[in-house]
Amino acid sequence: MKTIKTDVLICGGGCAGIAAALSSARRGAQTLLIERAGFSGGIITAVGLPYFDGLIDRPTGRFVVQGIAVELLVALGVAKAGAKNIDDCRPDRITKYWGSVMIPNTDEFKLLADSLISKQSDNLRVLYHSMACDVEVKDGRIAAVVVANKDGLTRIEAKQIVDCTGDADIAQWAGCPTEKMQPLMPMTMHFRIGHVNPTKETKPVATRVLMEAHKAGRLPEFYGPGLIFAFAKDEAYIHATRIAGDATDAADLSRAEMQGRADAWTMFREWKARVPGFEDSYFISSGPYIGIRESRRIVGERVLSLEDLQKTTHYDDAVATGCWFLDVHPQKTTTDKPFTGSGFQPKPYDISYRTLVPKGVSNLLVAGRCHSVSKEATASSRVTVTAMAMGEAAGCGAAIATKAQSEVALLDGVKVREALVAQNAGPFTEA
Repeated sequence: MKTIKTDVLICGGGCAGIAAALSSARRGAQTLLIERAGFSGGIITAVGLPYFDGLIDRPTGRFVVQGIAVELLVALGVAKAGAKNIDDCRPDRITKYWGSVMIPNTDEFKLLADSLISKQSDNLRVLYHSMACDVEVKDGRIAAVVVANKDGLTRIEAKQIVDCTGDADIAQWAGCPTEKMQPLMPMTMHFRIGHVNPTKETKPVATRVLMEAHKAGRLPEFYGPGLIFAFAKDEAYIHATRIAGDATDAADLSRAEMQGRADAWTMFREWKARVPGFEDSYFISSGPYIGIRESRRIVGERVLSLEDLQKTTHYDDAVATGCWFLDVHPQKTTTDKPFTGSGFQPKPYDISYRTLVPKGVSNLLVAGRCHSVSKEATASSRVTVTAMAMGEAAGCGAAIATKAQSEVALLDGVKVREALVAQNAGPFTEA
């Protein structure tokens, strides 16, 4: 088995992973990014979600995240250079009800990520179609991560590792404590339908038709449906399938993917036959992967709790900020709103560096929805822009630890925060 050596290894190229890789490389660390798909972007590109959620404090309209997340929006033409507020974004890309912005094209996001990776080629390499499949632990640290790809099995020896797998795979295999609490939020297969000409009747009839199909047993659980014309006036992007399952179980994930595709096609077939506006429609595509909201999380040196969100707890070692509402999806059909409960809207809250630090090994950070967070609070911190902010912080911390010849678990999070602020990132501060 061949061996590759690097300073920093980023496992997973989703929202957290691409930010972590760029952050690490820009601070001078030799960085390797591995990603199971043939492109970066995670839920944006592999699932098809065009939303930058967790960017905007809804009551004020202010951005609570800067850094790489805003850099991406500016590059995509959604926000002005130096944007700090929802008013600095293109009006046609704003969804004020949710306090979010949409990007115009998810494939363009793939190209942008490729371009940013290429610009850091002196310090950043990427291996697509590559999946971590095992780890080697020695003396309280990860000695190597084993990766499977077209080269076969390869050992990657890295001084510091960032787990951006979404499911805390690296942490789990390294023996770090993790949790996976039932019931897990359901998964969603996103899909798109072309040549739709919506009328005033389209949405209510579409909902009624799906409920009839559900009651007749032709369609399992669903929600909404979210019929969103995000990419073109005659192209429907659909948020609606709801599949219960465990994404950390290979067989169950495979079943969920198949059910998601079947449910998407059932919805399309029902709408084309019975809903005004869908008469001449055609199915464009479903996402290459199903969207996963919740699976395994680490139990880190600090746990972000619901109380932290409710009381807006401040931490000296805060390295990122969350602001999304408690977006809890149930494992049942709902047509009034996608989430359950109050949908509590927190004020911008601190995410401590210690929520990225798992217990058990010294050279691993975890960023994204699998960071150390309670089941209740993960409904807020799991979203795209919050994951980017955590990824940028983790990449920064990994590079600092490498340069200091230390370990990420030993770093003072305050120092990471200071480094992030110096690069116009890090936690939100009041004006």
